[in-house]
Amino acid sequence: MSSTILVVDDAAFMRMMIRDILSKEGYIIQEAVNGRDAVDKYAEIRPDLVTLDITMPEMNGLDALRAIKASDKDARVLMVSAMGQQKMIVAALEAGAMDFLVKPFQPTKVLETVKKCLQSVPR
Repeated sequence: MSSTILVVDDAAFMRMMIRDILSKEGYIIQEAVNGRDAVDKYAEIRPDLVTLDITMPEMNGLDALRAIKASDKDARVLMVSAMGQQKMIVAALEAGAMDFLVKPFQPTKVLETVKKCLQSVPR
């Protein structure tokens, strides 16, 4: 059975890029456009993994991460951030994110990190 991944980013081209990389590998992709949308969709579909951008309107990725983890402590969340957001990355890991990808990223790095997150036990 294929894993369902919720791809969250306010930039449509980033969602499309991640969706294309992961769907080629057989993953089922759902999308959300901001943190608020991500929290709602997570509750609705309970994906196997969430890729979550940090900087978004309405609700940022850190707040969305905290809300998702509050509703499901076993949620697997992979943060996606732009270069230079080290403080945010540390805060995300402390809040329960499993790992992070730094934009711009290589498709192989995305697949490697997603597989690693799906195989590991949520923290």
